[in-house]
Amino acid sequence: MTLPAVPVPDIVSALIGDCMPKHVLDAELDSVMAAREVGRFRPLDFDDDRADRERELSRLARANKVLAAYDPGLIVRSGGAR
Repeated sequence: MTLPAVPVPDIVSALIGDCMPKHVLDAELDSVMAAREVGRFRPLDFDDDRADRERELSRLARANKVLAAYDPGLIVRSGGAR
């Protein structure tokens, strides 16, 4: 049985964020932004898009390394899902 996703109120997110180290919060934000950007580029169209996509994948990998060290459940995939 799969439970439906429930939005988390901002105040709860802030309380959770207060319990996490700043570098982990920064990595989480960076990974979400990089995953979103990866989806914007088409890897086979243009050399510039390919280079930008690779740069964002690298950024995502660096952020995920920090997240995985803190909690493997926080890893963000390139589709934006966890």
